[in-house]
Parts: sequence; C-alpha cells; structure tokens
Amino acid sequence: MDKARPAGDSGADPGAPLLDAATARAMHMTGAAVVMLYLLPQGDSALRLALLAGVPAELATPWTRVPLSSPIPVADAVKDRHLVWLGSQEELAQRYPRTALVLPYHFALAAAPVVSGTSVLGGLVLLWPGSHAPQLTPQERAAVHDCCRDLARVLHEAHEGGRPMTAGSTPRVLPPPATPPADPAEGLAAADFVARLPGGCCTLDMHGRITYLTDTGARLVGGDRAALLGTLPWESLPWLDDPLFEDQYRGAMISRQPMSFTALRPPDRWLSFRLYPTASGISVYITPVAVSGAAAPPAESPATPSTPSRAVALYHLMHLAATLTEAVGMRDVVDLISHQLRPAFRIQALAVMTSAEGRLRIEGHRGFATQLMERFDGTPLASGTPAAHVLTTGVPAFYSSFAELKRAYPPAVLQSGMSAWAFLPLIASGRPVGSMVLAYDRTRPFEPEERALLTSIAGLIAQALDRARLYDTKDRLAHSLQAHLLPQTLPAIEGLDVAARYLPATHGVGIGGDFYDVIRLDATTAAAAIGDVQGHNVKAAALMGQVRTAVHASAGAPPAEVLERTNRLLTDLDPGLFTSCLYVHLDLAGHRALLATAGHPPPLLHHPGGPTEVLQLPPGLLLGIDREARYPTTEVPLPPGAALALYTDGLVEAPGIDMDEATDALARQFTRGAGRPMDTLADSLVRYAEHSTPGSDDIALLLIKALEDRSG
Repeated sequence: MDKARPAGDSGADPGAPLLDAATARAMHMTGAAVVMLYLLPQGDSALRLALLAGVPAELATPWTRVPLSSPIPVADAVKDRHLVWLGSQEELAQRYPRTALVLPYHFALAAAPVVSGTSVLGGLVLLWPGSHAPQLTPQERAAVHDCCRDLARVLHEAHEGGRPMTAGSTPRVLPPPATPPADPAEGLAAADFVARLPGGCCTLDMHGRITYLTDTGARLVGGDRAALLGTLPWESLPWLDDPLFEDQYRGAMISRQPMSFTALRPPDRWLSFRLYPTASGISVYITPVAVSGAAAPPAESPATPSTPSRAVALYHLMHLAATLTEAVGMRDVVDLISHQLRPAFRIQALAVMTSAEGRLRIEGHRGFATQLMERFDGTPLASGTPAAHVLTTGVPAFYSSFAELKRAYPPAVLQSGMSAWAFLPLIASGRPVGSMVLAYDRTRPFEPEERALLTSIAGLIAQALDRARLYDTKDRLAHSLQAHLLPQTLPAIEGLDVAARYLPATHGVGIGGDFYDVIRLDATTAAAAIGDVQGHNVKAAALMGQVRTAVHASAGAPPAEVLERTNRLLTDLDPGLFTSCLYVHLDLAGHRALLATAGHPPPLLHHPGGPTEVLQLPPGLLLGIDREARYPTTEVPLPPGAALALYTDGLVEAPGIDMDEATDALARQFTRGAGRPMDTLADSLVRYAEHSTPGSDDIALLLIKALEDRSG
C-alpha cells in the first residue's frame, strides 16, 4: 500500500527535498516575492498548503485549507485548469472581493494548476511586489508554466514510487535565500554608518521579531535595547499595540514595498517609522516628528502572551466573516470555524451545538475526545450545564480556570487537560440557534476586549449556522427526492453482469438530473438507458423522474421510437430544460445491441480480448427542443465477454481538458479493468473520475457485460 508522506516535513521522505528545490526554483525563475504550493489530496475537494516561501506561516494561516468551491484565485485556477492573473489591487477587488478585503495590499498575483496528464495534483500561487507591470511578460508566463510542470513531475514520480506526498498539518516554510557572510571590517563599518544616522534603526525578521536595534532606536522608543531584542514590537512596547503597526509590517512583507506610519509614544512624542522589506526581513528607520498641538491618545494596555494582538484578531475576524458567507452546509461551517479560529486565537478545542426536541445536539467538534462529546450529545436543555445554560439564556459565560467553572457548575469534571473555557450563545435574528464551547490549555484572563471579540465572532457563526441548517434541510429533502426517483436496485438479468453508480457533485449547490435505468423486457431482451437533465435543482430532479418514466413506458420499442416518444412528451410539457439521453436495446439471443442517442456522450464498447472502442453514434438533438426530431439507430455486436459503458459527462468533463482526450483516457481505464466483475470495475472508474475531474457535476455510470451462455 502506498504510504503518503507530508510535504511539510522534509525529513519524512527522500522526495521532499526535491519538492523544496522545485518550489525554490519557481521563486527564482519567476522573480516572485512569495510562493505557495498547494496539494490536492486524491478524492478531496479542498487544497492544502504544503510549502511556503517569502512570508512566515502566520500570515498564511487563513489560507492553509482552500475548498475548491471558494471564490479564491488558486481554487479557480485548479478547478478550471488555467492560469489566473491579477495585476493590481483594483483587479483583485473586482474579481475576488473577499480576498481583497483580507489582503488590502499592493501586489500582483498568479495562480496556476499543477497538472500531470489528466490529474490535477495541486496549485501554485506566486506574488510579486505591487510595482510589477500590469501584465505578465511572455518569459514570466513561460516560467510559471515550466515551474508547474517541474512540480508535477516531482509529485508524479513520488506517487509512482509508492510514496505520494501530502500536505502536513502546517506548511513547511522554506528559509530565505542565504546572504554571504560579511567581512568583519565591513560589519564594523556598517555599524558605524548606522550609528551616525540621525534616527534610530532596527531590523525585524520575517516573523516581526526585533533582531537588531541601535542605541538611538532604543532611546527613541523608550525601551531597553537588550530587553527588546527577540520581541515583537507590538507586544513589548504597549503604545505600539495598535493594529496599524502590525498591519504595516504585514503589508510590507506581502507587497515587498516600503511602508511608513506615524505613532505617538506617550505622553507627547510622535515618531515616524519607515519600513523597507526584503526576502529576509524588514529594516526600520525611526525618526522623531514635530507635531504641534497634537493630543495624545490614551495609552493602550499590552497584549498578553495568550491573546493575539488586535491586528491579528481583526485580520482573522475579517477573514472569518468573509469565508462564512460562502459556507453552505453545517459541516462547512464547523470546518471553517475550526480552520480559522483555532490557530488564530490559540484555541485547543471547540464544539458547536444546536438544540433539537429539548436536547443539545453536537453538530461538530475539534480537539475534544469523541467519547466525551458522545456523552454530552443529547443532554437535556434543562440540565443546567454551561453549554445548555448559555443557549437558553443567551448570556455568554467565561471561566478563566477550572476553579471558576467548578464554582459555577459543581458537577463539572476536569476533562482533556483544559484550563479555561468560553461558552458562547449562537444568536441569529434575536433567537438562539445553538451554543459554542471554546477550550484552552492554559488559564486565561478573558479581558473585556477579548470577550467582546468572541461574542462578535459567535454572532457571525450563528448567522452562518442558521443558513446552513436551512440549506441542510432543503438538501436532504432534494436528495431524498432524487434517490427515490433513481432505481433502488437493478434487476438480475440472466446473461448480463450489470453495475451502476451515482455520485453527486462534491461541491456546489443543488442536485443534478442524472439518471439511469435497466429494464427486463423478456427472457432474451433487455433495455438500458442513461441521461442527464439540464440544471441542478429540484425542477431538474423532478423532470428526470418524468423522463425516466417515459423511457420505461416505451421500452421494448425500437430505440429511435423510444427517444421520439420521450422527446414529444418533453416538448409538449415545455419544462424549459433540455435532456440528453442514450437508449440501448439488448438482444441477448442475437448477441447484439441497438443504440440511439439524443445528444449524450458516446458510449464505450469493449471487445472481448481486444481494445475498447468509443462508439461515435449518429447525432440526435437533445430531448425537448424539436417535436419532430428523429433519432437514428446503430447496431453493434455484443458477443459474450463484450462490455458497454454508459456514463454522463461528469465522468469525463474537466476544464482545460479536451473531451475527446478525456473520453479516450476513460476508454483506456475501461480496458484495463474489463476482465473484472462490473461492480469492481465501476468502483475503479469512480475513483479514477474523482482524481481526474473537478467534481463540480454529478456522475452517473452504467456498466453492462454480456456473459457466456452457461445454460448448456
């Protein structure tokens, strides 16, 4: 069995350094300031950030997991298999307002898919300084293409070698380019030069920590030089605990452009900070500013080590607000909360609950033991537990230590090694829809500012949860309708091995109109049909049921007549939706099949012991367009051992891939497995489709194999 290795750990697999080197080459060849490599796990619908270069991991925290359905450049690049180029902040805001809201900095961005054959393995994101030209040069575009091909080769070879790479729990950050060691004399001369400047100087590493500070700089900011080294300025200097300073640092690192701002050092001294970024960090030049009549704002209290700075909190709050608008179902909401809140606010565990029939219902949890959650699932709202209490009263509760929790709720038992808890009501439109528990592994003061922030977050989550619950209800009803319209089982027909599969789209809203059917006609004849109604909604599913019923009612007639009758019915109904359909009459005694198509993808015919043929049938119009349309019939031999594959376009359709090439690739997969039982082969083809298609469309698959006559 292949054993996946995390790309975020270079020591885990011999191929990881090759991936590191390919990513570093991408940065060098393109001249990009920031490079992000995403991997797409097989069968998954979300990209995972595996490698990062040019910025620290903290800045990429909101983007470590990107669902393909998200309106984000790399998701579109991978889903549509083409390069996405954004040459300015204005263009980013127009096409991707959510991303622009969270990253309001000047930079240019390219996102491209990493493709091997028909399989998408991941995506590459490149950022250039805002000074970049509005368009990529032909050389840069070619370099991006070559880098993606290089990365695809490394990933493909790792997979073929039985050691496929996956993204680790956190992305691996490549070190900045090494600078040549300075000559000692040059170092002294540089120090003398800096000391002679009228202002103060300091350097920040990629994470924002102070790595060098002149005596003048220390005097200007009013701190002890030795004590400030290795600290974050917005944490060690209380008057810099303002979102502006960290935002400027963030903007300088991402845009690679100089930034500047003015800050007041209490009581009345204004200082100018100029930031000059490079790949290894930021140089800061500090000078006093004369401002007459300026009133000093009140001094801020420093952020505690357990609490994120206000800039970080606002950054993640904005990102959470934007991403929650895209959440569809309850699972999406819980996943987003976990991926956004836990790393941003140093939360060790969380649980999201709703109420049903007077009891708490656990909708999702992360970090808590499953056994613990199972014990709390179904707890009566009248039980008085903190989670139930905040849901019924609408009042949040914060416990800085277990002792506080024990005083408020004596039955409490210390669980999972947690030391502080926040119980938050989830209120939407003035009514409680659930509650949320956040747990921390250290005691926590829960200052008023943090309580207000967590309460605001709970409000955003409540609105998303309310929408998700409504969506899930509608989705369950719609899929129940669709499931009842499809065959519950296929008839057992002597002389045939038949298998069918239906897969809903992995992302997107709505249900599809894909259908299939197998009909026993008599002892030696049968019929099969497959089709796809336009649209992804309840109307499409209902029309699918009508089409399937019409085909079933006409089965046994010649294929042309079956489609013509069904077409007249749909034209008379005038539903405003068109339908593709392929009908097959199976003559088991004559070892032949008669086929007619109404605009449906071509079926595959595997010849016994030979190749698989793509049957290019005479075309017929989609059903529901022209009442007088005619549908030619084609006869093909179906001797024992021959097999037919009928499918909908979701099995082969992928952006950027030619349909004929995709169909030929499917035919090769069909050939490889034609000797196996059809049930086994159906599973194999579905797994193939999950890796080679974006999953944005439903898939119906029907396999039919003629068996040897064993009656004698």
